[in-house]
Parts: sequence; structure tokens; C-alpha cells
Amino acid sequence: MKYTTLPQTDIKVSTICLGTMTWGNQNTEKDAHEQMDYAVDQGINFFDTAELYAVPPSPETQGLTEKYIGTWFKKSKKRNDIFLASKVAARNPGMQYLRPNDIELSLNKKNIRYAIDGSLKRLQIDHIDLYQIHWPDRDTNIFGKRGYQENGTDAGVSIEETLEALKELIDEGKIRYIGLSNETPWGVMQFIKYAEMKKLPRIVSIQNCYSLIIREFEIGLSELCVREGVGFLPYSPLAHGVLTGKYLDGARPKGSRFTITNRNSERYNPPHAQVAIKKYIALAKKHGLDPAQMALAFVNSRPFVTSTIIGATTMEQLKSDIASVDIELSDEVINEIQAIHTEHPNPCT
Repeated sequence: MKYTTLPQTDIKVSTICLGTMTWGNQNTEKDAHEQMDYAVDQGINFFDTAELYAVPPSPETQGLTEKYIGTWFKKSKKRNDIFLASKVAARNPGMQYLRPNDIELSLNKKNIRYAIDGSLKRLQIDHIDLYQIHWPDRDTNIFGKRGYQENGTDAGVSIEETLEALKELIDEGKIRYIGLSNETPWGVMQFIKYAEMKKLPRIVSIQNCYSLIIREFEIGLSELCVREGVGFLPYSPLAHGVLTGKYLDGARPKGSRFTITNRNSERYNPPHAQVAIKKYIALAKKHGLDPAQMALAFVNSRPFVTSTIIGATTMEQLKSDIASVDIELSDEVINEIQAIHTEHPNPCT
């Protein structure tokens, strides 16, 4: 395994981070424990989860992922070996069940405290190493929405208030570092600005979608991360499995994510992206590479990436994904990837 220093810290995290969102839906508790055991044996010391997991989110499965991690910590006694990240959810009309006493789900002090206490209880631990805001507490272009459009709606709880709430939790020892997810360049700079102006905690990371077919992060956020010292933790580097090639020509393999639920297929596997997807799969095969490993190796190789978040539903997938850390793409492959990207830039929203 390879390791990278998380910016603004002295923490060395594995280049591969174990994502967990299928645990509690597609994966059982036994599956989750097996994945964690294997990941740690391969040198992974970084896990990522969230209070709303498993995915797709529902009241019935909410919190199961953190519970499975908690029982693994208790059984394995390896809590101190893992740098653990989790997330607090912001406003979403369909997730009122997360905050029984506040249907707005805003990122105010009361709701953040409610969320962290619930996560710590499920995880059976006394602190979370990296606590991330799962998405902005304001109306903006996230989750694949192209372009920002001002609609005059409420901007949500102020970023300053959110940072003050997180500072209290850091002071109490419940979290060590803070990060963002699904955020825009404007949002990231606002968090940095208030941290500097008000002597509040500074973000150390951002977790956004990034893959061969979704590279908008490169347009503004990549430079921001490098110049401002913010670690990038890309999620969905295989575009929900699309870049493995298993969904080509409308295929829906048994047990696969888009067979179980069509959620997010319009974002990661739209009809207009099929030409680009096929070209990336063909490129991998031309060079004798596994398509999934090529896609992951590309993300791993980007200089602005700190740790790539992978997720798997089978041990075979997990082993292959982790092995991508040892693959170095040739200049020829990188150049051909760039040629496809030039012809089909960011085909997925």
C-alpha cells in the first residue's frame, strides 16, 4: 500500500480509502467485516462512512453501516489503526427521519450535535477522525446538476455558525478534523475564509465525485486544493461500476447496483455517455488492462488526489480495486485517455 499525508495534518492515510455505503443494503454485516479485515491486511488505514448510509437511503437502513463498523471495531480491537471519516447530512426534503425534531435538517449547532452523538453511539467509539459535511446547506449545483442558477431561496444556516458548531465538537474531543463533500469552489473558499477570519477550524479535505467520465473537479477545485492545502478524496471513481464495462449495451447483471435500484443511473450511465464509456473500456483491453483497474489507476495518479474512495459488493471486486494501487499507467495510456476526454469531455453530469 502507498500512503499520502492528509493536508494540514501529520496523518498518513492509505492511497486507497475503503468506502462503505453498500453495507446494510447490498452487503450484510458479515460481508462488511470480511471487507474490513481484508482491507486492513492490505495496508488500508482509512475508512469512509456517513450517518445516512446504507445507500440508497431509507429509514429502515439508516445507520446500519456505522453499526457494522462499530461491531467490527469492538471485535477486532483495531479502532486505533483506522483513520475514520463520517459525514453529517444537510437539508433534504426526503430525509426528515434523520432529525425527528427538526424537519429542515439544517446544519445548525443542535442538528450537528444530534448527528455526531448518533454516529458515535452506532460506531461504539468516542471520536471521529474526519467529520465531513455531506453536502452544502444551501441551494447550489450539486449531485450532477450542471451550472448554478440563483432562485432566491433560503441560503441555509451560515457557514460561520456551522464552523462554530464543529469547533465545539473539536474542543470536546468528539472530532479531530473537518472536511467537506459535494462542495463548490465558492463554498470551499467560504469555509477557508471564515476559518481564517474567526479563528475557526480549517477544512483539511473535500470529497467530490471524480472519474474518467466526470472530471469537472479539474476545472477549478483541483487548483484550489493544491494552492490552499485541501486534500481531495474522490468518490465513485468507477462511476457506480459503469467503468467496469458491466452495464454496456443495456446489461443489468444480477446483484449489481443498477439492477437492484435505478437510482443515479441517469447521472453515471446516461445514453449520451455510452460512446465515451465504450472507448475507455476498449482502451483498457487494447493495453491488456482490467477496465476497472485502469480507471482507478488514473484517479490514483492525479497529483491533487489524496486518497481514492473505493466501494465493492464482492470480495473479488474489492481485491481487484485495492490492487489498482500498484498499477502505473504508461504515458501512452494517459495520452490516449486524454484524447478520449478531449473528444468527449465530462459526458456524465
